[in-house]
Amino acid sequence: MDPVLLDTDVYSYLTRGADDPQGAPYRRHVTGRNVVISQITAGALLFGAVRRSWSARRVQDLQEKARGAVMLPLDFPVCVVYAQVKANLRTQGRIIGDNDIWIAAFALRHSIPLVSNNRRHFENIPGLVLITEAP
Repeated sequence: MDPVLLDTDVYSYLTRGADDPQGAPYRRHVTGRNVVISQITAGALLFGAVRRSWSARRVQDLQEKARGAVMLPLDFPVCVVYAQVKANLRTQGRIIGDNDIWIAAFALRHSIPLVSNNRRHFENIPGLVLITEAP
């Protein structure tokens, strides 16, 4: 099975449940594939829970889901790709959030498509295979 890396938004949509309308368009992109996330996504999800003052039970549920996910390792080659992507974007005058650059770096380093609902941030990163349903 071919892997796909989920961006934080799509991971969130898909783990909310089968009836979440935001996840519906992305189910076909993950069915029958090895779904992976980055450590950046896990951290962003936990940050969102803390920022929104989720209950202890809800945070525990999130942590269990994240622990059950396959996470790509943060290694030195990911750091090299991150630096290259960030420098390239700066040269172009494009600034996107560091978390998005890290997530793109994971996808590029491991040569796997990124599934995201954030077309604007990712669409012009050279070599990145982006799967999106965003307009």
